Amino acid sequence: MRSHHFLRALALAGAFLCGHALAADAAKALPPSADFFTNPEFSDAVLSPSGKYLAVRLATKGKHDVLGVVDLATDGIKVVGNFNDADVGQYRWVNDNRLVFTAADRDLGEADMRYAPGLYAINRDGTGFRQLAMRSWQPFLTSGASTAARDLLPWHTYLMGQRGAQDSDFIYVLDRNYSNTGEFLSSSVLRLNTVTGRTSGNVPRPGDSVAWMLDNEGEPRLTTTREKGGSNNIYYRDPATKDWRKLTDFERYTGRGGGFRPLAFGNDGTLYVIHTTPGQDTTSVYSYDIASGKLSDKALVNLEGYDFNGQLIMDKDKLLGVRHLTDAWGTTWLDPAMQAMQAKVDQLLPNTANLLTLPSRAETPWVMVSAYADIWPRRLMLYNSETGKLRMISATFPNIDPNQMARKELVHYKARDGLSIPAWLTLPKGAGKNLPMVVLVHGGPWARGGSWEWVPAVQFLASRGYAVLEPEYRGSTGYGSKLFRAGWKQWGMKMQDDIADGTRWAIAQGYADAQRICIGGPNYGGYATLMGLIKDPDLYKCGVEWLGITDINLLYDGSWNYRSDMSDDYKRYGMPALIGDQEKDAEQFKATSPLLRAAEIKQPLLMAYGGADTRVTPAHSIKFYKAIKATNPNVELIEYEEEGHGWKLPKNRVDFWDRVDKFLDKNIGAH
Repeated sequence: MRSHHFLRALALAGAFLCGHALAADAAKALPPSADFFTNPEFSDAVLSPSGKYLAVRLATKGKHDVLGVVDLATDGIKVVGNFNDADVGQYRWVNDNRLVFTAADRDLGEADMRYAPGLYAINRDGTGFRQLAMRSWQPFLTSGASTAARDLLPWHTYLMGQRGAQDSDFIYVLDRNYSNTGEFLSSSVLRLNTVTGRTSGNVPRPGDSVAWMLDNEGEPRLTTTREKGGSNNIYYRDPATKDWRKLTDFERYTGRGGGFRPLAFGNDGTLYVIHTTPGQDTTSVYSYDIASGKLSDKALVNLEGYDFNGQLIMDKDKLLGVRHLTDAWGTTWLDPAMQAMQAKVDQLLPNTANLLTLPSRAETPWVMVSAYADIWPRRLMLYNSETGKLRMISATFPNIDPNQMARKELVHYKARDGLSIPAWLTLPKGAGKNLPMVVLVHGGPWARGGSWEWVPAVQFLASRGYAVLEPEYRGSTGYGSKLFRAGWKQWGMKMQDDIADGTRWAIAQGYADAQRICIGGPNYGGYATLMGLIKDPDLYKCGVEWLGITDINLLYDGSWNYRSDMSDDYKRYGMPALIGDQEKDAEQFKATSPLLRAAEIKQPLLMAYGGADTRVTPAHSIKFYKAIKATNPNVELIEYEEEGHGWKLPKNRVDFWDRVDKFLDKNIGAH
């Protein structure tokens, strides 16, 4: 089945359920930065397997997040999980009566994080509490624990990313193995009784497993192992003999080799995999016959122009549809009844894209709806398939007025060597031509930068009058292997040219004022900001970089007084292929080092780093700032001592973007 793209020109007429009316004129004061960068008031909710109950994480101002359960028959809510010293983190239904959850702290920066998440279980009525795994390398940091320390699982016990069978008190958990320096090495799966806290039937491994997949019965059936030489193997465990059999292998960092990547098991035990579409550059979903080792002739869903990213949607009986990302998240329904339900929900919510999530074994008519758009932050609702009515749960950013937000569009332009580059263009509401523009470069760099949705940083900049261009430069993922592979060993070279070519395209189209353009971004985007100021001083009048890499050799070598979390395995097998070899490409590294070329940057520059960053360690900012200040007085360095590789604390996000606002206004001001 071929899927259409989901980006749509949604009409602005009409009202959103329980939300703002979309008025024609929104001449209001600028929304404050806190409206964009505070923690979401409501992040998620999960239906129980039957659909009778709803688990929610509740945020209360000035207090820790708690876990609540709503009885959808009575609308009664009960708080069942909370900590005196932490927030509720991940949570999941074990069965219709019992939940598991972890601890977290959204108000601590990375420098202050000193504990593992732990694992806890409780019944939906608040009874039967049990601590299952240690937190913070200590047995008890929670009152009311009902077991002895010797019975607890170790601190390196984690929830799996799959929900499992949900038909007993048992779940499978991961026991992660780390080196003395903190590098992840492998994991095992343990079968855990969430009532007694005891484990049984530990699954043997065919090697150093780094990933696991449960089958349709909720049992571990596939594992991916890390092999010497930079490859990964995928093994299948025969349910009859319990023996492991190798299915395929591939290079773990480049993805080369192998026939497929496993996606999920269907209700009937069919294995679905992700495989490159014949005659195309992108991947699609196929079924795979384990006995014969053959792929199906026809793709289940083909997203033309996009690699498959998503999941299967199943109920207790069959495969209903496929959730996937094209330009936006959407669903291809295979089931006629679900197609009809989607149409009814879309009619009720015409201004948003609407994602439907079903309970695993529905006994009620309730279906979860996540509604969003480029100007609408996500809102969660419940749809009653019998009455055809919606009821509001909550909104992530309720203070955001869509009337003041900007539309986002996926565009394409040609790089100088003819390669087609996707990019996201956001223009301020009511804006004209020749605008001041921020070229926002995503991090990674081997990642997808954006999609059609509400993004705080982009919308904040647009609300201040700036056009925003987000290039999906070569090396970006999700748009096919050609674009991805074209970026190998191109840091500071063709990857950089793509960004400059996109900037010149925006000028030629009349969107951007050539004299008022600033480049910015985090991580690799910070590196590209610095290299952009060096290579294209005619284009960029200023730069804003945060968490930016300032020298490739620093990624390899680090520094004696700062520990990096960059794994030795990645340095050995990933970086030489994707970024470059330290010895063979030494001259290229010199030519593309912002640190060595710092004296060439004459434009104003705003830099920001986390004092506890173990990915891009403070050595990057300290050495670069010292080098550039010798020749450029218009450089400011901000350090958030408690932050790691990103701004976790709302106060720091607000402070940073307020500084960015002032910096941009001074150098390319929208007014």
